[in-house]
Amino acid sequence: MLQIALTLAIFILAVIPMGKYMYHITTNKKTFADPLFDRVDNGIYKVCRIDRKGMSWKTYALSLLMTNAVMVLAGYLVLRLQHALFLNPNGIEGMEPTLSFNTIISFMTNTNLQHYSGESGLSYLSQMLVIIFMMFTSAASGYAACMAFCRGLAGKRKDLGNFYEDMVRITTRILIPWSLIFGLVLIWQGCPETFGANITVETIQGKLQDFAVGPVAALEIIKHLGTNGGGFLGANSTTPFENPTIITNMIELISMMILPGACVLTFGKMCMDRKKGKAAAAVKIKEPVFGKQGRTIFAAMSIIFLVGLTICFVSEKAGNPVLEAAGVGQEMGSMEGKEVRFGADQSALFTTVTTSFTTGTVNNMHDTLTPLGGMVPLLHMMLNCVFGGKGVGLMNMLMYAILTVFICGLMVGRTPEYLGKKIEGREMKLVALVLIIHPLLILGFSALAVSTQAGLEGITNPGFHGLSQVLYEYSSASANNGSGFEGLSDNTYFWNITSGLAMFFGRYIAIIAQLAIAGSLLAKKRVKASIGTMRTDNVIFAILLVFIVYIFAALTFFPALALGPIAEHLTLWFS
Repeated sequence: MLQIALTLAIFILAVIPMGKYMYHITTNKKTFADPLFDRVDNGIYKVCRIDRKGMSWKTYALSLLMTNAVMVLAGYLVLRLQHALFLNPNGIEGMEPTLSFNTIISFMTNTNLQHYSGESGLSYLSQMLVIIFMMFTSAASGYAACMAFCRGLAGKRKDLGNFYEDMVRITTRILIPWSLIFGLVLIWQGCPETFGANITVETIQGKLQDFAVGPVAALEIIKHLGTNGGGFLGANSTTPFENPTIITNMIELISMMILPGACVLTFGKMCMDRKKGKAAAAVKIKEPVFGKQGRTIFAAMSIIFLVGLTICFVSEKAGNPVLEAAGVGQEMGSMEGKEVRFGADQSALFTTVTTSFTTGTVNNMHDTLTPLGGMVPLLHMMLNCVFGGKGVGLMNMLMYAILTVFICGLMVGRTPEYLGKKIEGREMKLVALVLIIHPLLILGFSALAVSTQAGLEGITNPGFHGLSQVLYEYSSASANNGSGFEGLSDNTYFWNITSGLAMFFGRYIAIIAQLAIAGSLLAKKRVKASIGTMRTDNVIFAILLVFIVYIFAALTFFPALALGPIAEHLTLWFS
């Protein structure tokens, strides 16, 4: 419990300066690193012939899609041809077509769902040129889209910014330098970083055992910092090579939390009242830590996160009644599928964080969680707005914020407003599209999986838990999370193609619609607040926002959850 409190306290302390730094990067304000990075960025702009003029939402979205498409094509070819390329000391064969499709879509959409084991499925070249490279670019793409969206809502400029400039600045000024710093810490703590072949040793029983090594630390840090997920090794951050000590465990936790949290602070600062901002600049008043709008969103996200963490923690500490009846002590909680060095406490925290911040890394096997403990990560991926991945979670929560002011506006009979802009039919249709596409992908593909022979063949557990496995797979895919129950036999044509489609549509339909909303609001004139304007920067609105999120989840997902983890819990404890 003390470790959990300490980790969350460090997160709050670290996210404040990071939020300020990201705000200055996003708005092209001065930072301490400008003398170095301005030269680097200008060199990239010159070599790549990047025109830095502002873009409309359509141009911004098209630039994002075309850039991602080029990287998908190049990465797919590398995966298919890795057996004939260099940096393949272990002789890994080329990937099968549907698995290549699933993998490249997974890493380009910042999902990092893996239907393969990294140590046996990828060459070192593929790990670096495809996996690590896309961990940088997919994270930067999501952040760029979020900042463009925030500019549209803030309405302080005539365009949404420049996609290429945003992508370059977040990569050179945050992702690369912080990856270098914390990557060295991981190496110091025991993460391998080598191009040598796997190591074969003789065990004390006299048998031979292979140890998979490679550029593990380089992948490990960006998978967390970029809220990517996946792993160099099949067992992910449960293994000592990816997560050797409690220090690395804490670094990985903070790394995946800091940038999504900082995005909320950045949004709050960008939406500060113009007059107050000018007055503060004139008298050199310090910037507020959050900004009122960011504070409200951060509070709502924190409430949902802490509720989920509490449920997961209590459930895992309660243990398994079946094992207790069999005479297995449960004083340490449910330890099935968990590392002894982390225990139930750190496992519950890691589980809640990785699916709240949509990272997809694991330090325990989620398939072995207690029913309610496993429901928490499943629910948070279904919500897809509890901080979420870098930028995307904030954008999704703002969809709920717009929905909240719309519903409250209808109740009092006036046109709803958010950040001084009227919310009308066009915006609400796009908001509805964003909020509906996510459950449609999850429930639609899950229904297909449990009603076809190809889908049923992948389910390895009967009854309620089998349904939970299916729901988790598609929730992870459509939320661009990437973690898995790991109980499915998912490396088949059916699972590779359907989860690939869920990842693709879950990522790009939402981003395009959200950029369209930003463009629509940016084009509108500001309206002055009146006595009938609903405040969106106070405690009442934060509570309303939490209720709207939970009500939407209950109406959409409760029947599926009732047939999965809830039914399994009732069977386990009351049968």
